[in-house]
Amino acid sequence: MADRQLWYFEEVDLFNILCPRKSAMMGEKHSLNEYGKDEFIYLEDDPSDQIFLIASGRVKIGGYTDDGKEIVRAILGPGELFGEMGLAGELVREDFAQAMDNKTQLCKMSLDDLREMMKDNQPLNLQMIKLIGLRLRKLERRIDALVFKDARTRIVEFLLDLAEERGQKVGFETMIKNHFTHKDIAKLTGTSRQTVTTILNELKEKNLINFDRRRILIRDVEQLKQSESI
Repeated sequence: MADRQLWYFEEVDLFNILCPRKSAMMGEKHSLNEYGKDEFIYLEDDPSDQIFLIASGRVKIGGYTDDGKEIVRAILGPGELFGEMGLAGELVREDFAQAMDNKTQLCKMSLDDLREMMKDNQPLNLQMIKLIGLRLRKLERRIDALVFKDARTRIVEFLLDLAEERGQKVGFETMIKNHFTHKDIAKLTGTSRQTVTTILNELKEKNLINFDRRRILIRDVEQLKQSESI
């Protein structure tokens, strides 16, 4: 199996570092922006001149095929940021961002303000480069999976990616705080909700995972990796 390592952040709280409301100098002039469920934050071809940090709720990042079919590229939750591709030269948005929950609260920050913060902050520069690299690499992996891998493998790899990015070790087990519904996982893996439910239940019956609405528990990451070829 190919190397599965992804870049991720170890004990780095980018929300608290970047959110202008957390800054003594900038906090007074920035407020949280609130969005309702299904409200668009930005659309394709909008100017790519701001980044957004999620204080509460979830945000869907997606696009459309030539025939108008929606493609979900990411579902992000509290503490995560998006809209950063302007740093990589994107002038207008190549995707859309849409609130998934009522009272989704976001902190906006202009790219000019971010560049000013990054100017003399080498650790922050490195973290933003890693973030962009991670997003691009995940997108490439997802396209590869949709073309070459079956539904079961795509769902198992989705769980393994979650474990690497967000998992907390509890003995031999890995616990992931979960804000994904079966429908969300289906959209992210190019499968159906019924397929996701069937495969997750199969993995649970084999004692490879356990899950509820709030968490996913992977019994042994190595065993789950080996199950990809079963």
